[in-house]
Amino acid sequence: MAATAFPNGLATGGEAMKRRELAICLTALLLIASSVGVLAYYKANQRLGKPGLKTSAIHGGDLRVKIELPASAQGLSGVLIPPSDTVTNMLPPDTSIAQMCYTNPAGLRVYCTAVLMGTDRTSIHKPQYCLRGQGFTIDEARSELTTLRVYKPDPVDLPVVKLIASRDTVIDGKPRQTSCVFVYWLVCGDEVTASRSHMGLSMSKHMLRTGELQRWSYVFYLAECVPGREDDAFKHIGRVINATLPQFQLTWPPDTARGTM
Repeated sequence: MAATAFPNGLATGGEAMKRRELAICLTALLLIASSVGVLAYYKANQRLGKPGLKTSAIHGGDLRVKIELPASAQGLSGVLIPPSDTVTNMLPPDTSIAQMCYTNPAGLRVYCTAVLMGTDRTSIHKPQYCLRGQGFTIDEARSELTTLRVYKPDPVDLPVVKLIASRDTVIDGKPRQTSCVFVYWLVCGDEVTASRSHMGLSMSKHMLRTGELQRWSYVFYLAECVPGREDDAFKHIGRVINATLPQFQLTWPPDTARGTM
């Protein structure tokens, strides 16, 4: 069939389709180019926000800082645990890490770790990777988003993720299974959440609105126990959090704060 002629220089249906496709392609390329330009501008001009944890400068002038975990609190004695080379080599070089082991008079131990990002958000990885890397199997059915009441500086419900996990170990030459209760949340200079998706959305919105990169941390407390005593371990973690957290966390949620895993 012969091509249909159009008066007044109008294009055929095929030519009009090609022009629309070309216009769409050009629009997409312009959007990509503008997005790249915006991101490049913000990367070159971004400011780093304040952390939600108490810190002090480290001699040397880089972005790493000392996170001021308390050495003792309300009958707890603390021992500083330097991060291993395996951990530090996996994280961006401007990541700040602090780890303490707190022991009460009865000998019960709770481990506290705080990880603070610099300019690279990959410092704030999913804590589940850490547990699995240490040989733990997470019980998804018993893990949950919940809240933990913190009474100082003012009573608030701290949104947390509680993970229940277990692993096989050898104690005194005998194979045994141990359980673990792992409690974590995320905090920056003006927000507290238990949701990584909320953190990512907040970072993007805050950057576009202010040009400032929020400086997020994740904080976790861990206690091992015999299987069946996980509820007791969670209550003990709550007591340790109440004794230590008000000494180094600066940002607190409203009393109704919640989140999603």
